[in-house]
Formats: sequence, C-alpha cells, structure tokens
Amino acid sequence: MKRYAFTIATCFWFFAASTAFAQTSSPDTNLTASPIYQKNCAKSHGKTAQGRRFGGPSLVAAKIASISAEELRNTIANGKGHVPKFRMPDFGSKLTSEEINTLVEQIQALNRK
Repeated sequence: MKRYAFTIATCFWFFAASTAFAQTSSPDTNLTASPIYQKNCAKSHGKTAQGRRFGGPSLVAAKIASISAEELRNTIANGKGHVPKFRMPDFGSKLTSEEINTLVEQIQALNRK
C-alpha cells in the first residue's frame, strides 16, 4: 500500500512539474530570448527590444505596432534608411525567410500586449 501511494505521489509531482515547465512564456520573452534576435538584432535594438539611444528604435512602440507584417518583412530583409550610421542593415542574405517570418511574428506579438 505504501508503495502504491508513493507511486501516485511521484506521478502527481512529475505531472505538476511538467505542467509548470511547459507553460508558454510571454511573447516579449520569445523575441528577446530568440538566438536569432540576440545574434542579429539586440546590438541595435537592445537586449529587451526597448531600443538603444544611438542605435535602433524600440520594437515596442505604436509606430512599430502600426506597421504591416509585409512591411516588417521587407525592412528586415532589405534594410531601411540611407545614412550608414543610422541605417537598418539588410538581413535577407543572412537570415532564412522562416527566420524573418519568426521575427515578424514575435515583434507583432510583442506589440499586442
């Protein structure tokens, strides 16, 4: 009987622990925790996507929220701006279309909060 109770308690603990760890993280965590974001975007937009003073703008802003998914894809793939120091570089040759789409989805999710 003790073995049975121990087995049930152990199963319950594993179920509870797996449920706690399986919960999805918030969208902003998904973006800022993304290795793609960390490698390619964090240097300009900051580790928390709030922007940098002399770098890229915040990705959590009304202006970014109003941009269509297609425009975000185009900006990431082809870059934006003309002044070299302040230009958004193009990542079309560095990232796959799936990686760009993931970034777009994560940026949009970040702005839906």
